[in-house]
Amino acid sequence: MLADAVSDPADEILAEAIDRGRAALAARQKPDGHWLFDLEADATIPAEYVLLEHYLDRIDPALQARIGVYLRRIQGAHGGWPLYHGGRFDLSATVKAYYALKLIGDDIDAPHMRKAREGILAAGGAERSNVFTRFQLALFGEVPWRGVPCMPVEIVLLPKWFFFNIWNMSYWSRTVVAPMLVLGALRPRARNPRGVRVQELFAKNPERVRDWIRGPYRSAWGPVFKQIDALVRPAERLMPRLIRSYAIRRTRRFIEPRLNGVDGLGAIYPAMANTVMMYDALGVSPAHPNAATAWEAVRRLLVDQGDETYCQPCVSPIWDTSLAGHAIAEAELAGAPSHPGLDDATAWLRDRQVLDVKGDWAVRNPTLDPGGWAFQYNNAYYPDVDDTAVVGMLLHRHDADGNTEALVRARRWIVGMQSTNGGWGAFDIDNNTSILNHIPFADHGALLDPPTADVTARCLSFLAQLGYPEDRPVIERGVAYLRRDQEADGSWFGRWGTNYIYGTWSVLCALNAVGVSPDDPMVVRAVDWLISVQRPDGGWGEDCATFEGGEPGRYHESLPSQTAWALLGLMAAQRREHPAVARGIASLAAAQDANGEWQEQPYNAVGFPRVFYLRYHGYRLFFPLLALARYRNLGRSNSSRVTYGF
Repeated sequence: MLADAVSDPADEILAEAIDRGRAALAARQKPDGHWLFDLEADATIPAEYVLLEHYLDRIDPALQARIGVYLRRIQGAHGGWPLYHGGRFDLSATVKAYYALKLIGDDIDAPHMRKAREGILAAGGAERSNVFTRFQLALFGEVPWRGVPCMPVEIVLLPKWFFFNIWNMSYWSRTVVAPMLVLGALRPRARNPRGVRVQELFAKNPERVRDWIRGPYRSAWGPVFKQIDALVRPAERLMPRLIRSYAIRRTRRFIEPRLNGVDGLGAIYPAMANTVMMYDALGVSPAHPNAATAWEAVRRLLVDQGDETYCQPCVSPIWDTSLAGHAIAEAELAGAPSHPGLDDATAWLRDRQVLDVKGDWAVRNPTLDPGGWAFQYNNAYYPDVDDTAVVGMLLHRHDADGNTEALVRARRWIVGMQSTNGGWGAFDIDNNTSILNHIPFADHGALLDPPTADVTARCLSFLAQLGYPEDRPVIERGVAYLRRDQEADGSWFGRWGTNYIYGTWSVLCALNAVGVSPDDPMVVRAVDWLISVQRPDGGWGEDCATFEGGEPGRYHESLPSQTAWALLGLMAAQRREHPAVARGIASLAAAQDANGEWQEQPYNAVGFPRVFYLRYHGYRLFFPLLALARYRNLGRSNSSRVTYGF
């Protein structure tokens, strides 16, 4: 219950900031009720798109010129391309960006190309790039196929009980690898009509390289699997043609029901691009509906910004809409003008619940009925656990009675997706066969989708907000998982956001929602950690270097997203009156621009730690508004406890 408002100049300033933030966010809503913001990765996706056009000989010079502008702009001062804003030189990203720019027509003696090439050679040459980069180079004939770890297409025939099978991989690995297996079996050659090569990027002639697979390994399994690769490789050449043809047909039978229309296989760029190349290698006409639709799906990921263009890894409309909805709802509670578009947003979300497709998750729980939401517009085989929890909390908050059926289905699905250790993964149950992350192909270390603290926290928040007494054992197992997963410094790792501030905020929201005391030692340690990493200006900041050994919760500047997460975490722990919160709110309000928005360039999320990072362009609008509005709401309330799970 909100107390009677008292005239307070500081509160009036806060109210005005909330009104401006709400108006700015509401203005970006689409006519049908949803929100969509750009989702930016690094140079690798736009570079791979350029390579794809040259692989197929479907070159759009004007488009490629605009991609070139983008790639040149994001080149680092070190001469290479980083994986995130301000990041260090990354060899694989730089190899791909250099090749793309050379294909576009950049002179290799131009200063930016020379500097990139020198950096690549200093890092050991293109032969030391990662597996996915070497696979691209093999398609263009730049490295021999023995430069890529052996992954026979017959893998799809392995039974589910065997440790190494496609069902033990994460959804993103499954959809990316399946068409790659066909490409690896057929070994096609890119058309590359201009004959552009990049042999100058190799420190040693690729034909003379013998140690394509080498350490440092992540465990003692690394050298073991290297020896297995050496044994399997000659055996692959002896595979009977009938078995190979059958394996390719089986792979197509896996892929084609999951093509997902113009949203693409897995609704992620690498899987879509591999599918396009697979159909081309199989001799399928570009006019065939499957091939044509797969190509259209790829093209839909392009973001044209006038002078420059880049390619997104995927799109995030359901995630964006649910987060925007929470921010708008909190702002309205804080006294901002009512936004009629919230009804449209929740209706739009409700219509996209997956109710009739049992996706790959059903391999682990075949009796469970579907009821989740995807991350993208459509991705029925791969609903997202995190999205489902956040959408569910918004629907419950906005109109619990009107959304009863959707919430019942979502709750059952979330409960059924809990892993045996009490946590939740993003897309699968018990997807934790960790040995797979040590095979040579998995040099990225992200072949799996194990439970994580942030996704687990969101599921607990959702279940607690619904309040079914019979869910208490499920919740207690989840809380026990979070207790075990807390870091020694009191924080939690953020698997899907940057990073420890994100994870700690997520968990503190859940602990509040499920009724853990704010004086619980677990909560106290988390609060102490958040306060300890507050910056002198009152804000918080953290960048992706913390996924690579950087000090958790630290950055050289305060950022709107991280400041908001820290504040929301502290308020969930019932520390609204702590001086650190007041300082953070002042910092956040002061950072708002004249348009009611906040600005930030550093990346705020992660696809795969150490390998692939993301910048959600909407985070700078959602979370600061949510934090300011919650602060005002708690100040006007008779209770210090946040009443919602998010």
